[in-house]
Amino acid sequence: MDITVQELKERLDKGEKLNLFDVREPDEYEADNIGATLIPLGDLSYRLDELDGLQDEEVIVHCRSGKRSGMAQQILEENGFNNVRNVIGGMLAYRAQ
Repeated sequence: MDITVQELKERLDKGEKLNLFDVREPDEYEADNIGATLIPLGDLSYRLDELDGLQDEEVIVHCRSGKRSGMAQQILEENGFNNVRNVIGGMLAYRAQ
């Protein structure tokens, strides 16, 4: 299941507490981020323990365009996460709205 940038922005603007993860590289995150927890895609498989307890909660992943976060979504689902949402269009779409 995916999430639109509009829905994400509305929820962030309301101050909703989200399990939001950015799977881009550290330099991309430093240049521009929306407050998500940074776990680069290449590190995700090794850092799954940091997400322990979120298997049945909504987890939102994003990257620059949606491709890497789609891969992250697949990794998480393969590891027992039941409600992973990918931000459609990633940061490019988020900043374009």
